[in-house]
Amino acid sequence: MDLKNDVKYVKGVGPNRASLLNKLGIYTLDDLISYYPRTYEDRSVPKPIMGIKDGEECLIEAVVLTKVTEIKRGRLCLYKLTVRDETASCNITWFNQSYLKNIFRIGVKYKFYGKVTNKNGRYEMNSPVFDQTGINKNTGKIIPIYPLTYNLSQNTIRQIIQNGLKTVEYELEENMPNYILDREKLMGKDEASYKIHFPDDFEEFKKARERLVFEEILGLQLALLTLKNKYVKDKIGISLKKDVGMDTIIKDLPFELTDAQKNVLREINDDMESQKIMNRLLQGDVGSGKTIVSIIATYKAVKSGYQVAIMAPTAILANQHLESFNQTLNKYGVRCELLVSSVTKKKKEEILSRLENGEINVLIGTHALLEENVRFRDLGLVVTDEQHRFGVRQRQIIASKGKNPDVLVMTATPIPRTLALILYGDLDISIINELPPNRRKIETYAVTSSLNERINIFIKKQIDQGRQAYIVCPLVEETEEIEANAVLELAEEYKNETFKGYRVEYIYGKLKPKEKDEIMQKFKEGKIDILISTTVIEVGVNVPNASIMVVENAERFGLAALHQLRGRVGRGEYQSYCILKYNSKSEIVRKRMQTMTSTNDGFVIAEKDLELRGTGDFFGTKQHGIPEFKIANLFEDVQILKRVQEIALKIEQEDPKLEKSENEPLKKLIQNKFDLEQLNL
Repeated sequence: MDLKNDVKYVKGVGPNRASLLNKLGIYTLDDLISYYPRTYEDRSVPKPIMGIKDGEECLIEAVVLTKVTEIKRGRLCLYKLTVRDETASCNITWFNQSYLKNIFRIGVKYKFYGKVTNKNGRYEMNSPVFDQTGINKNTGKIIPIYPLTYNLSQNTIRQIIQNGLKTVEYELEENMPNYILDREKLMGKDEASYKIHFPDDFEEFKKARERLVFEEILGLQLALLTLKNKYVKDKIGISLKKDVGMDTIIKDLPFELTDAQKNVLREINDDMESQKIMNRLLQGDVGSGKTIVSIIATYKAVKSGYQVAIMAPTAILANQHLESFNQTLNKYGVRCELLVSSVTKKKKEEILSRLENGEINVLIGTHALLEENVRFRDLGLVVTDEQHRFGVRQRQIIASKGKNPDVLVMTATPIPRTLALILYGDLDISIINELPPNRRKIETYAVTSSLNERINIFIKKQIDQGRQAYIVCPLVEETEEIEANAVLELAEEYKNETFKGYRVEYIYGKLKPKEKDEIMQKFKEGKIDILISTTVIEVGVNVPNASIMVVENAERFGLAALHQLRGRVGRGEYQSYCILKYNSKSEIVRKRMQTMTSTNDGFVIAEKDLELRGTGDFFGTKQHGIPEFKIANLFEDVQILKRVQEIALKIEQEDPKLEKSENEPLKKLIQNKFDLEQLNL
């Protein structure tokens, strides 16, 4: 039995259903049995009719009082039945299901599961599933509910998964060592894989889920620790000169560093002077001053005789870095150069030649730095900005251009520490957790569309005073066409009506990188008053004159994304504002908006985002090379995460390469789940 077998060979699937399952990401038998329910319906314990709340879904057990009556209403045909238990009676209705006319017998007890309406003590249930008492086909148990694509019913997918589980019955290879199963009192792999879909009770479901979450987090944690060992254990890094102090440049700065920046620089300095390869994640909120930290580290590397590579996700951000680096490092004779895709062929050849012979100290660029023909004479430090836009693999490619250079990874996406340990288990973590004293708080307001007129007047007033504004639309659909249309429609309306007479431009995902860069540059230079955009507006771009950020349909964004967008303003001397427009009465949306208006602290927001939304795809872009969690939710599962981290660190100390026979199952678990070449197992 091979778990990699195509799902079309599972009983009840075939080619047509296989293509529907493929849409759900189910291609193999393994994908099928690990396609976990999103929730469960408890159809096991009946409720007395009298106690049911309006709108509640539940099971009732009641005696049939009447025959099924048929009521015709045009094309619609209603079938009605009255039943009663010891507490009250209930009217049941089905639509267009003529076969029900002869099924129910007066005086016999049945179980019905469905949604009940309670209008002043009159109970009604529409289209329930049912069984005669004593039969448990549709009721009497806990029923899994799956995330679905159209054309696949819950019953169909349930049956297919049951068939898939029968195929592997009690033959699944155990991928947890016995000592972990015993110590943590975990359910076996076979039992957990079955019970997560079809538990007899919720206690069983909890145990099955705990086992599968444990396995998922431990697999990822060990894979990342393996990666870390690959960097650190077998390799000796560059040891930079102790006599090249960071103090020289720090004393010359026109501002005072925060205590948090100084602490982080001490950690980086210790790493750079030791023989251990620095592999450090620098987390800092928008505007906390990460760039200057990377400039100071760059100074130390260059003055110790090494070259530095700075990789940014976009050309405009790379350009901005070039300005910042030149501004600070020029006077020390540090030569910085820019390499992006728009550089002419001739210029590029000249840059590559000067890089290889050591004339360029610092090369700043985009993915263009990853190309094979980019060769450094002596690369000593690699800095990647906005890490979530680059995967583990890209980090390795750039690092391989030197002899074990130090690596500094920067992100403005605040990640709760527990989560960072998982996502960046291969890195040490430094955090800048305070903002420079001159940063003004961005005033944030959450409003409904009833205030549109007032907001527009406010935007005009700000622009008349010489400021600029961003207006961000959500990604309406997955399709770029619809996304573009949403931006274009709004742009048309704003250009010709709402903000007639102002300079309005728009930017969206489908524009060519060159066009995006040109528009962003014009905005930066103050030639555009209002920029309408999807979330494509670049992370980290500095437009000190922009003082307003309006987010349309703010309820469609995660809190982390809203916080990132808010960080586009408040970068200059002017008071800045973030206006979140939302159209929803949901309690969760209200709480999320409240979080945004009550705090500017990215870490508080990230914790809240996890709590309200779960991890999902935490960054809005997938971590390259790291599979998504299928069952773990790192907010709900923090306790399991802590247990796992303890075990993973113990294994790392005692058996880092998983060579002991007792850890053989774990080695296989990692090999099956991860890219071997990347983890070098």
